[in-house]
Amino acid sequence: MVEILLVVGLVVAAFVGYNIGGATTGPAFGPAVGAGVISKAGAAALMSVFFFIGAGTLGRRVVDTLGEDLITEAGVFTLESSIIVLFFIGGALFVGNYFGVPASTSMTAVGAIAGLGVATSSLDLAVMGEIAIWWLVAPIIGFWVSGVIGRYFYPRINQWVAIEGTEGPLLDFDRSGLLPRPSLGPNTTRREVVGAVVVVAIGCLMAFSSGTSNIANAIAPLVGAGVVEMNPMILLGSAAVAVGAFTIARRTLDTLGNDITDLPLTAAIVVAVVSSGIVIGLSAIGIPASFVIIATMSIVGLGWGRATRPVTVSEGIRGDGEANVSVSALKADEPGDEVTEIGEEDPDDIPAASDLFDPSTTARVVVLQNVVPLLSTIGAFVTFYVLFEFVW
Repeated sequence: MVEILLVVGLVVAAFVGYNIGGATTGPAFGPAVGAGVISKAGAAALMSVFFFIGAGTLGRRVVDTLGEDLITEAGVFTLESSIIVLFFIGGALFVGNYFGVPASTSMTAVGAIAGLGVATSSLDLAVMGEIAIWWLVAPIIGFWVSGVIGRYFYPRINQWVAIEGTEGPLLDFDRSGLLPRPSLGPNTTRREVVGAVVVVAIGCLMAFSSGTSNIANAIAPLVGAGVVEMNPMILLGSAAVAVGAFTIARRTLDTLGNDITDLPLTAAIVVAVVSSGIVIGLSAIGIPASFVIIATMSIVGLGWGRATRPVTVSEGIRGDGEANVSVSALKADEPGDEVTEIGEEDPDDIPAASDLFDPSTTARVVVLQNVVPLLSTIGAFVTFYVLFEFVW
């Protein structure tokens, strides 16, 4: 009977890893895919490699933390309870992935464990409170930092970077020999290559960060129950993440790379720098980062900031000597455009808001990213409350 339950537990853990791959590949490489720097298959491959590196190094510490610190009573994590927790984690993440919205794996996993802890009166409220506060603050920081950059500094940054997308692929491959030999595409500029390398490198860093924090969401319950060793579970979880990255992640890559906001290469770099900086900062102080929420809100913030840039229109000298009237408008800044300070844009050149920022898609993303963790938390609590009250 124990062997059958263990097989079930391993299958459910792999299912969670599969959905983690689907949920976290989009935030890490969505900007690069949306900017046309890398293909979806290339993003999945890089996600798989760097997730595994992160999981095999710093991820071990997070597995210990998630399996021990949130629950104060020893013996609460059993094989049976671990399977139920993993079931709710994987099921809730699958709902988000099905709708093309990458939900926070950390919030979903901690929510399911918290449901177990509340039902058994073994949740460490101090640890949970500290994590929850940072989960609220970090996405707000990401949104406003990116929003301010998009609203006030994006045109100047765009000129500093000055990476203009060109027709055709970044690289051509000579396949006449045994191994393909890469070369720059016919229209590719060196600055475009530098920008592409930067945004992909930052995506790899975010994939590494995801591995350090998210591997625990798939394997910590089983490892904490003492029924499996950590090293084989890291291999299993990372392999499952790779499968998710190559399959279901395509939907979230579309959502974060194309549907929420138009992301030229400069914008992709801004989003990646802001979100990865916050994630690294939280990891440095030992907080399991809500990787997906921070990255998504950074994308939303940048799109909102670019879509609400103020413009000043001259309408003649008023009696008080002022010559300008402030109006709200949008401004698209593309590489190669002349830099215009706020207040100097021509309103006739301003595109529609929907070209830069899609409120309906944003609303769907924000709503589902809050619903998915609630599904795992409430589902786990009700299940364990009934089991411990009436069955166990």
